[in-house]
Amino acid sequence: MLQAFFNMWRIKELRKKLLFTLSMLAIYRIGFFIPLPGVDQVSLKDAMEGQTGGIGTALAYMQMFTGGSLSQSTVFGLGIMPYISAAIIFQLLGSVSERLKALKKEGPVGHQKIQEYTRYTTVALCAIQAVFWLQYLPRIGAVYPAYVNSPIYWVCGVLGLTAGSVFLMWLGEQIDKYGIGNGISLIITAGIIAYMPNAIMSIAGDFSVSGGSKYDMMTVIFLVMTFIIVTAGSVIITQGQRRIPIQQAKHTRGRRVFGGQKSYLPLRVNHGGVMPIIFASSLMIFPSIGLGYLASAMPPENYSESGGFMLFLANTMDFLNAELASMNGYLYALVYIVLIYFFSYFWTTVQFNPEETATNLRDHGSFIPGLRPGPRTAEYLETVMERITYVGAGFLCVIAVVPTIVSGLFDIDFMVTQFLGGTGLLITVSVMLDFVQRIDAQLMMRNYKGFLGGGEGSGGGRIRPTRG
Repeated sequence: MLQAFFNMWRIKELRKKLLFTLSMLAIYRIGFFIPLPGVDQVSLKDAMEGQTGGIGTALAYMQMFTGGSLSQSTVFGLGIMPYISAAIIFQLLGSVSERLKALKKEGPVGHQKIQEYTRYTTVALCAIQAVFWLQYLPRIGAVYPAYVNSPIYWVCGVLGLTAGSVFLMWLGEQIDKYGIGNGISLIITAGIIAYMPNAIMSIAGDFSVSGGSKYDMMTVIFLVMTFIIVTAGSVIITQGQRRIPIQQAKHTRGRRVFGGQKSYLPLRVNHGGVMPIIFASSLMIFPSIGLGYLASAMPPENYSESGGFMLFLANTMDFLNAELASMNGYLYALVYIVLIYFFSYFWTTVQFNPEETATNLRDHGSFIPGLRPGPRTAEYLETVMERITYVGAGFLCVIAVVPTIVSGLFDIDFMVTQFLGGTGLLITVSVMLDFVQRIDAQLMMRNYKGFLGGGEGSGGGRIRPTRG
């Protein structure tokens, strides 16, 4: 592995791509120190730390993807999530809209047109989210009084947040074009990893070897071991496949016989990736915010004397708000798991079409041994996909609830436990695996041994051509 690391910097072209990617990520982090005009950063930080309930859950979720810039309110405050949301919208619409289906069939020209629509939608989403965020800041006292009703605050705020997200979108495209690739995912991963120093400092500040503090030696060992185990499990499930054997039919052309080869059709165990957790987490924000508003509007003490149905309804709202507003609530975990299973099957249905796969196999002269091409093959693929999706969704549920369980049982800050599972860990693992595979491909193209053991030669060195 060390030899592969050195080989990575020996190749001039690969070295340029890596340095360009790192420089773009450095620019991304520099933008976190450019504040919005009129925002009191100290008051905002204090207000964000004191937020609880549904709003606190929503802000904690958003900060994880924006690198904590919401608590600083910088020009990169919205992060790259508006672009991700727009891309998801068009990906879902692509399965129901005939116009988008036709554009996809046009090849690169159609994909470029869809990308253009995605950019316009990103700008619209940025403007809408910026307005909501700028309206929220004065309510928590995070804006200087002179700027509350000032046009400078609104114009500079909306333009700054929108331009920041569009600039990050452009940075991701530049990484795709001139860097190592997968730029948008690398930007998201950089925002998630940016939280790690804060988590380490939080542990170090409350650590004591002799005990009597929040973190002792056994707690730190437990956190490290849990992180290693969960990360290893994430890698296994992310790379896990169910390989369906495929037999290619033989074709006779003249005196030659072609085909007859055996291969396999890889079906990913976690076909939905992190999308089910993202959808479930986003949807869990709205019930907690809505129930929190109803619970504050219907306090039980106002109906204690009258009793009856209104008192029962007020107590129910108060109970649901307490359970759904806290990530440690049992009802929150149950609803969260149900939503993850629902969106896992939903996303698999949108992305994987067994009828189309069976038709492609038949058109290419391939078949699954023991099954007739066509509807029977499609039925078999659908059954297999349902079973492995059940396992993949169960793994996502375990990953999603591990941070909340550890935080509730051991009284550990969620900022620390979020690195033990959840969306952030899955995104980081999947992006880092893709990053290593891209570097491996570059090394193997030049006859170097990669990180994953690809290539040939002894000790990962360069293969010297032999003369006959």
